[in-house]
Amino acid sequence: MRFEELPTPCYVVDESLLEKNLQILNGVMKRTGCKIVLAQKAFSMYTMYPLVGKYLSGTTASGLYEARLGYEEMGKENHIFSPAYRDDEIDEIIAICDHIIFNSFSQVEKFREKVLKAGKKIGLRINPECSTQVGHAIYDPCSPGSRFGVTIEHFRPDLLEGISGLHFHTLCQQNADDLETTLRAVEEKFGPWLSQMEWINFGGGHHITREDYDIPLLEACIKRMQEKYGLEVYLEPGEAVALNAGYLVTTVLDTLQNGMDIAILDTSASCHMPDVLEMPYRPPLLGSGEVGEKPFTYRLGGQTCLAGDTIGDYSFDQPLKSGDRLVFGDMAIYTMVKNTTFNGMALPAIAVKDKNGDCHVVREFGYQDFKMRLG
Repeated sequence: MRFEELPTPCYVVDESLLEKNLQILNGVMKRTGCKIVLAQKAFSMYTMYPLVGKYLSGTTASGLYEARLGYEEMGKENHIFSPAYRDDEIDEIIAICDHIIFNSFSQVEKFREKVLKAGKKIGLRINPECSTQVGHAIYDPCSPGSRFGVTIEHFRPDLLEGISGLHFHTLCQQNADDLETTLRAVEEKFGPWLSQMEWINFGGGHHITREDYDIPLLEACIKRMQEKYGLEVYLEPGEAVALNAGYLVTTVLDTLQNGMDIAILDTSASCHMPDVLEMPYRPPLLGSGEVGEKPFTYRLGGQTCLAGDTIGDYSFDQPLKSGDRLVFGDMAIYTMVKNTTFNGMALPAIAVKDKNGDCHVVREFGYQDFKMRLG
């Protein structure tokens, strides 16, 4: 079907834009010899995994179900990290994952024998205590009191037996200069043990496919760790894989006035694009402008009862009316994976726009998808 014929609300992933990102990431792999795996926490649209698998080394997961998805739908390298593992899940995790990364030495001691007996690799997450983020403490794993990673104060060289790699993840939507800063902190604190390792994982948060990203500096960071310590280097970006590769198509249901013009849409920031409220940020909207830039300014909101369920204020060339379709950009990441049915809101359909420009709906949802999550 044509783009304008899609049902709303609907997430649409553009195959050509996704592949463009994958080609950039694959270029980094080819030039440096590093391995890049998809962080499924940001993008888990497994319909696209055959395409992703053509370019990347595999997947990484934050729990058993993500690990199963990567194992079943991509079938390449499968990594996992969790702050703690459940006793009733660890055997399946070990069976389907290649790298099991632990958050503490106590977890390593608890599960080390099982992992090594299965021939799998043990990693340890470290915390370099180097915050490089500004304004987003909720996404800062190096913030005071963070539950992520072993700090140098609690690092136990006497318990490194069986651990073949170190992992850190400190970035969020950041450039390579912050990675360089973080690597200096890693070397300062954990340098004496890096040469004992086989691999190092730089985690995610690298906005590699953003236009202003410093790819040469990233590659220099990778090569430094390879050449100085003899390490195999992994990166696990999530956002960078599908950055700017998707849309959320929605319809205006009504307009009203309360000190300003307001439009109610058939989508919801709270349910369908929760990062809008959590970051917070104002998502791009095709054909719109900033407040006052165009003649008609509206506050766009959803159908839920949450007073703060607003997407943002946008201006338009013409007044909005019921039935108008609006298209939000950069809606492939942290949307499908985080959406909810709060208030009984229907989940958006999921579609692919192929390289010919044709759209195909791959999944639609209904009442049972809401009901099945309740008891």
